[in-house]
Order: sequence, then structure tokens, then C-alpha cells
Amino acid sequence: MTSTKTFDFVVIGGGIVGTATAYKLSLKFPEKSIALIEKEKELGSHQTGRNSGVIHSGIYYKPGSLKAENCRIGREQLVEFSKEHSIDHRICGKIIVATDKDEIPLLEKIFKNGVVNQTPGIKMIDASEIEKKEPYIKGVKALWVPTAGIIDYVAVVRKFTELVLGTNDHNQLFLSEKVIDLKRTGGKVLIGTDKQTILAKKVIACGGLFSDRLAKLDDVKLDMQIVGFRGDYYEFKEQAKHKVNNLIYPVPDPKYPFLGVHFTPMIGGKIECGPNAVFTFKREGYAKTSFNLKDCLQALSYKGTIRLFAKNWAKGIEEYRRAFSKKLFVKELQRMMPSISAHDVVATRSGVRAQAVGREGQMIDDFKIIRSRGVIHVINAPSPAATACMAIADEILAEMG
Repeated sequence: MTSTKTFDFVVIGGGIVGTATAYKLSLKFPEKSIALIEKEKELGSHQTGRNSGVIHSGIYYKPGSLKAENCRIGREQLVEFSKEHSIDHRICGKIIVATDKDEIPLLEKIFKNGVVNQTPGIKMIDASEIEKKEPYIKGVKALWVPTAGIIDYVAVVRKFTELVLGTNDHNQLFLSEKVIDLKRTGGKVLIGTDKQTILAKKVIACGGLFSDRLAKLDDVKLDMQIVGFRGDYYEFKEQAKHKVNNLIYPVPDPKYPFLGVHFTPMIGGKIECGPNAVFTFKREGYAKTSFNLKDCLQALSYKGTIRLFAKNWAKGIEEYRRAFSKKLFVKELQRMMPSISAHDVVATRSGVRAQAVGREGQMIDDFKIIRSRGVIHVINAPSPAATACMAIADEILAEMG
């Protein structure tokens, strides 16, 4: 370690939540110095740049939860920010499709959630209306959500950071630096990276897939652990792009926090379908064969992971089979779009979702933010954290007091 620098605030993690927090800090405290530390050479390299790019409406989430409140407020802020700074986005709308009558009660429950969560413009539509909006989709009933959209989240991250650096000459961005130590000294926090030491009055840790390890560095006792779930995507070939107009989602399984394999028109003109959700043997492992011994041992020696697998082994096997079989993946897509074939899609990218799992094997559904002696840890920030990033940042600033 070659130098020591001092800042009023240090944000660890250059993803969407970390950069949104740095941005909100710069708005509230323009005279204060802010450092943003990211272990990769580029911002938004992991969950931020590898998700579906969807602006969520907040319709799914339990009324009164942090997810529900922050998604509603955050969506409004994100859209306004994107308009103000000319960030590429489109409010295209979304349909959530029930493919058989058994799914209608769940669809109606989502609709009621949406009403309580103040999701604008939502309405139930029948099979004929589904066909008008999406001629290639077959369903018995659907929920139309006009406020959902798509966006380039990495562009948002870059703009947040540009604005932070432009607010105060003392603000700095440190790329390719990994935080390896957190200590207290004289009422401040000493942050050790693999290149230097930094002294901060207050620290916000937005570590994503490594949020629990940052908390452990800080001696925070957690009743949960991050477990990675990889999601694989397929991309529509040119000949099939006309089959999708809007965001198209299935009715999600209420036992899991994942929204199911869906169709997404992306910024830039691509159409993607996915993701699935399979346990990954490496927290930042994007290939089907990715493996990291430390990540693997930590996950599989944790009682919560073992209990999760024990309760959901059949679902897990189903997801793994689909991960290694294009035929089975396409079969899942055909539930909503019967005309799609394996010739219409090609395998493309993947992402890894950071999912907090409790000791009893339960997936922690809501956002989780913990304060610890001058450090705020964002422990769990799953979807819709990207949509809600600016509202989550407001929560963090409020937590700081």
C-alpha cells in the first residue's frame, strides 16, 4: 500500500446502486469529497450490465415492502433522470400472460398487488386483446402494464459517475482496486485496497455478489449469505424479431423470487429471451462450466444453501436440464409463444444474480440495508434494484442520518 487519501464519503462498488448512491451524495453534499471504488476496470461489469435491462413497474412486490415502495419511487426518478440526460430508454409496456386457467388466480393476485402499489394504468386483458398486442403469444388472460420499459443501465451508471466527478474536484473514481480490509481508527474508517489505504468519515458498501464478504471484513454478523444464481439468455435471429412487440412475461411461480423466462426487446434492437436460474459454482461465473473453489465451498458448506436445495431439488434439476438443453429452453418459451423454434434463437450472454439466503434455506426477498459503526452495508439488492437504484440511494442517505 503506497498512499493514504482522505474522503468524506467512500462508496464501495461501481454498479448501479453504488453509483446512484454516490450521485445522491453529491447532490446533497456538493462540498463534500466522495470516492468511488470498483474492483473491475470498468463500471457496471456484473449484475448491472448483465441483467435484462428492464425498467420494472413495481407490480409484483409485496405491498409495503422496500421493494414495492422503492421500485415505484425509483422508476419515476429513473425515467425522469434518463429524459433529463438523454439516456436511451423506451417505455414499451409489458404483458404478464396466463397460459392456462390455473394461473388466473395468481394473475389476479398480482393485479391486486399492483393496485395497492399504485402501479399506473394496469388492466386485465382477454385472449383477443393479447392477440392484438402480441399476435404470436397465446394466453387465456393477461395483465397489461403500460409503465414498464427498457433502458441501458450501464449508460446510467456512467452518467451518475460523470456527474459525481463533475460536482467536486476532490471527488475521485478508483478502478481496478479491490477492497481487502475495513478497520476503525479515530472515529473514521480505514479502507485497505490492494493498491492503497483510504480514510473515510463514512462508507457505503454496495458489493453486490460480494456484499456478505464485505460485511464479514467489517465484522458484521449476518443471518444470511449470498448465493449466486446464473441466468442464461438466448437472442432472437433476425427472421424472428417480428414476433415480439413489448416485454412479455409469464405468471411467476410465487415460491421463488425469479420472474421466469421472458421476452425482452432490448435497447439497440435485439430481442432476448431468458433467463433461467441455476446455482452457479462461481459468484462471477458466466460460463456453464465456471468454477471457483472458495465460492463453491462457502456456498455448499452453508446450512441455508443445503436446506434450500433440499426443499427445491426437483425445481433445481429442471432448471439445470434446461440450462444445458436448447430444446428444453425453447420448449419453455413455447408455453407462451407456440410458433417459436430452436432455429429462431441463438445462445448469447449470461448473468449471475446475488441472492441472499437465510439459515433456514429461505430466499430473502426484500432489500436489506445494515448500518455498522460508520459503514452502511447494502446486503441484499436483487431485482428490481436497478430500477429502484435512486430510491435505494435515498434510503441509504436517510439511514446515515
